[in-house]
Amino acid sequence: MFLPYIADLNLRDQREMMERPFFSLAKSKRVKPIDYTSPDGKLWVHVSASPEYGMATIWDADILIYCASVLADMARRGRNDIPRKLHLMPYDLLRAIGRPTTGRAYELLGQSLDRLVATTIKTNIRAESRREATFSWLDGWTQLVDERTERSRGMTLELSSWFYEGVLMKGGVLSIDRAYFDISGGRERWLYKVARKHAGGAGEGGFAISLPVLFEKSGAEGEYRRFKFELIKLAERNALPGYDLAIEPATRAGEPLLRMRRNDGKASLGNAIGGGEGPQAGEQKVSSRKPESAILEQTTPLPPQTKQPPIVVATTSKPRGDEVMLDASSLIRKTISGLSDSANRGYISAETASLLRSECPGWDLDVLHAEFEGWVAGSDDRTPANWQKAFIGWVRRYHAKHRHELGGSY
Repeated sequence: MFLPYIADLNLRDQREMMERPFFSLAKSKRVKPIDYTSPDGKLWVHVSASPEYGMATIWDADILIYCASVLADMARRGRNDIPRKLHLMPYDLLRAIGRPTTGRAYELLGQSLDRLVATTIKTNIRAESRREATFSWLDGWTQLVDERTERSRGMTLELSSWFYEGVLMKGGVLSIDRAYFDISGGRERWLYKVARKHAGGAGEGGFAISLPVLFEKSGAEGEYRRFKFELIKLAERNALPGYDLAIEPATRAGEPLLRMRRNDGKASLGNAIGGGEGPQAGEQKVSSRKPESAILEQTTPLPPQTKQPPIVVATTSKPRGDEVMLDASSLIRKTISGLSDSANRGYISAETASLLRSECPGWDLDVLHAEFEGWVAGSDDRTPANWQKAFIGWVRRYHAKHRHELGGSY
């Protein structure tokens, strides 16, 4: 019996996975292990990656969120024989986690499942009498394919005992906003999980944590100063659905704090977080309906060297000849920004990463990408039509200016 796609399925995430570093936050392949020990020294996590497949990413974890939601729904309905092996249709899974259903999406789904099987976790969280638990997120997966049409006839996912038991234990899951799947940035996705876990029930005052501790909890690669810079930018944007972020100075000489407060009135912002659609991001939904007043009549533009006055725009819905004044440069910038956001913003394509590693070796591209996004956000005039090409040019200039900092032959 296959699990149906349930449009209104209440989304749940496993609680312990939301506050510890179990996944890579980068879209590029990661093979460097994650080693984490809690500040009190009692809990530890070690995540190792397969050299062939790389470490499971926070986007791969969307599959586990769907599985946790299905298991929690079965438990809520009082089902006694909740299976550890789930049978589902790939189309339904992709729809449930906000992914497109193109051929490329099915290919990426298979790669995600391979990483979930190949990534190995060792931890003493919930190890009980044992010193440690060792597991992969999935014990295995299989897919049935129609030999004639080569279309999938369904797949089976066998969940690890550690994950399965964690979901079904009392208080093992927390609800999450469906807008989470629209967040395209890895650090933003991880930060939402932290905010939901720690600030979701913390009351009006919210929850505050120092940035160095937050850096350790993230398991992120790169230097702390880069992480700090990006977290400050994220707090300034304050774009997480359902939560407010604010940077506070340390109580005594030291590093600043990040305060997270729950805000139930804050709208779900979808793809506004971390940019637009990436290779593993959800589809951006745009209404194609046009109002009757959308037929515009534009005057001939003046030469570039002449200061251009506002364009006069007449609408068909105003028979009296009323005029609406628009600033042309602002209109053009917004139009270009809208087109680029839905095309190639918010991620580093494989082609871009390969080119930059060849031309500008030695840099952490995810860190540079965050800095590039912050630079673009500093002015409307910097909005590019093609984000991949703009990022390549930005990194080339950055490399030419700072390559002496890398040492070695530079």
